[in-house]
Amino acid sequence: MKRHQHGLVLGKFYPPHAGHHHLVRTAAAHCERLTVLVCAASVETIPLAERVRWMRAAHPDARVLGAVDDIGVDLHDPVIWDAHMAVFRGAVPERVDAVFTSESYGDELARRFGAEHVLVDLDRTLFPVSGTAVRKDPVGSWDFLDAPVRAWLTRRVVVLGAESTGTTTLARALAAHYRARGGVWARTRWVEEYGREYSEGKLAALRARYPQACWEDVEFGSDEFPVIAERQNERENAAAGLGSPVLFCDTDSFATTVWHERYVGRRDPRVDAVAERAAAHHLWLLTDHEGVPFEDDGLRDEEELRPWMTDRFRAELTRTGREFIEVRGPHEERLATAVAAVDALLDRGWELADPLPERR
Repeated sequence: MKRHQHGLVLGKFYPPHAGHHHLVRTAAAHCERLTVLVCAASVETIPLAERVRWMRAAHPDARVLGAVDDIGVDLHDPVIWDAHMAVFRGAVPERVDAVFTSESYGDELARRFGAEHVLVDLDRTLFPVSGTAVRKDPVGSWDFLDAPVRAWLTRRVVVLGAESTGTTTLARALAAHYRARGGVWARTRWVEEYGREYSEGKLAALRARYPQACWEDVEFGSDEFPVIAERQNERENAAAGLGSPVLFCDTDSFATTVWHERYVGRRDPRVDAVAERAAAHHLWLLTDHEGVPFEDDGLRDEEELRPWMTDRFRAELTRTGREFIEVRGPHEERLATAVAAVDALLDRGWELADPLPERR
């Protein structure tokens, strides 16, 4: 028989890390029912809905709720305590038997709930990490984060360009460059272009019926591009959760909007909508066609369209306000230019806003 009927774990989870998960699992092991209350202030960078989603995924047997708490912190002011408790009680009105924390203020919090306080790993000996440490140095805390949090934090760099302009070569080379740095960077990944895999499948299916068919015989319809864009997003998200703090993408769903123009002759709002739903990307590298020989690998045609494609990518990147650079010259020069831009992106850090300060 578990000791407590209803337990409560309360925190910002900004972002959730291994210490938080240990606290919740400990509480769940000692309670018939467990509520996890995620409290977020409006000034914080990571949305409350994201944190609630992450905690629900990690703890499916707990009830995870969210609440906005824009009240300042002063552990010595009863009025401030009362204001916080109004938020907490508004979210969790039923009786709480035990409050589980890893904080020194846990005794007072439990007293105000009329519950027992269960202190768990106050000194963080099992998991030496904190939300403050993660926000200050996500790279140094990477191994304490679950895959969905890493996916949200990962800096995503997209390599895009016209046919046969070296996007795959550059994406693969960038991943290898950062893997060579070792440590957490050894897990750096790159995501292949799903549209190419899809195209190979279409050509193979056509040749199964007509063995002499070639790429020029393949036709695309508008309904296919949202599927391609969605699958590209899915593959990126999966790779981001498993890799290092940077992910390289050989095109993305935004690029698919331009490829739709290329093959269908117009834009499609459905593809645009998929691109808008994609996780945040942080830098685009546009590969120029000049000086790059056109190689027909059986899935390419119309070399003369490459200047048009380069111009369309440049125009759409500019129109949508995306941060991008153009890479030109031989491969070594392109790689050096790209590495410098990615290093500058990583040097900017994650710019996670501080929570409301505690008055002392």
